[in-house]
Amino acid sequence: MAEGNKVILHGSWLSLYTKRVELALKTKGIPFEFVDEDLNNKSPLLLKYNPVHKKVPVLVHNGKPIVESLIILEYIDEIWKTGPALLPEDPYERARVRFWASFVHQQVFESLSLACTSDGEVQEKAIKELLEKLKTFEEGMKEFFPDGIASIERSKTLGLLDIVLCSVFGPHKVQEEVLGIKIVDPEKTPLIFSWVTALTELPLVKELTPPHEKLLALLQFFRNNALKSGAA
Repeated sequence: MAEGNKVILHGSWLSLYTKRVELALKTKGIPFEFVDEDLNNKSPLLLKYNPVHKKVPVLVHNGKPIVESLIILEYIDEIWKTGPALLPEDPYERARVRFWASFVHQQVFESLSLACTSDGEVQEKAIKELLEKLKTFEEGMKEFFPDGIASIERSKTLGLLDIVLCSVFGPHKVQEEVLGIKIVDPEKTPLIFSWVTALTELPLVKELTPPHEKLLALLQFFRNNALKSGAA
C-alpha cells in the first residue's frame, strides 16, 4: 500500500455493513488493511474513530475516519475514480439509486430484522410488512431493468444498489431457513430473485460470503438471544 494513500477498514465478519464496504473496496481494486474488531470488546481506536455510534464499519483513509456504510460507499466512489463506478454519472439516476438504496437499507432491513428477532403477532406483522416492501421494491426496479431478467444477467460489476441488496439478501436462504418462509420468491418477486441469484454467483461475492452453516448458526444465535431478552 503506497504511503500517503493508506486505507484501513475496521469491521467484523458478523456485520453485513462491513461486507458492503469490503465489496466496494474490492470492486474498485483498492488495497486495504482489515482490522477485525471484537464487537464485545471494541478497540480504543474504534471508539475514538466512531465515538457517536461506536459501531463498525469505520473506513480510515490517511488517518481520517469515515463512518456509516452508505456514506463510506459514496466516499469510496468519489475519491477513487479507478475501477467501476458505484453510482451513475447522471444526477437524476444517482438520486434514484440513492433513494432505493436507502429504502432497502432502512425500511426493508428494518422489517427483516424484526421478523428474525420476534415471534407471534409481532413477527407475523413484520413478515407481512417485509413482503409488501419487497413487492414495492420489485415494482420500482422494473424501471431500472426494462429488459427484465436479461438485463440483470448482462451486468458483471457491482454498483451501490447491488452491494446494498447483496448485503441484505445475499444470505436469504439462511433467513428463510430460520423463519420457515420464502422471502425472495421467484414467483412473487422474480426480478429480485434473479438479481440476488446473479449477485451471489459473482466470484467476488462468493469469496466474501461465509459458509451457510456459519451464517445459520449466527442468525439462530441472534434470534434466540432476542427472544430471551424479550421474554425477560
